[in-house]
Amino acid sequence: MKDNDCIFCKLANGDIPSNTIYEDNDFRIILDAAPATKGHALIIPKEHYKDLYEIDEEVAGKAFRLAKKMIGPMTEKLGCDGFNVLQNNKEVAGQTVFHFHMHLIPRYKDGKSILTWGHEEFTDDEMKKICQSLQ
Repeated sequence: MKDNDCIFCKLANGDIPSNTIYEDNDFRIILDAAPATKGHALIIPKEHYKDLYEIDEEVAGKAFRLAKKMIGPMTEKLGCDGFNVLQNNKEVAGQTVFHFHMHLIPRYKDGKSILTWGHEEFTDDEMKKICQSLQ
């Protein structure tokens, strides 16, 4: 199902022109209009899923397989030195468009840092409690 008010539904289905680098029956991969680095692309399913919580497992698996399929040729053609594969869920985690998508972000040795975070510290007891709560 598509959401007529969703810009990513429109991009994925060709209703809005984009710099498409790959397309199949289920996905369109486009260059990000506000790229973090040269070649930054988005894997966007043609069907509307708000985020990873809602996406069909089969579609989620295909998105990750597409990421693997794309980064090899993209590395070769762009001359990058690595990749970040990023997927945000919910506003607090940085999601700004509420249509599942994955970022393919080429990384270059002399490029600026785009992903950083501080490390939190937990006692051994806190770590055990966290672990137990997740089992």
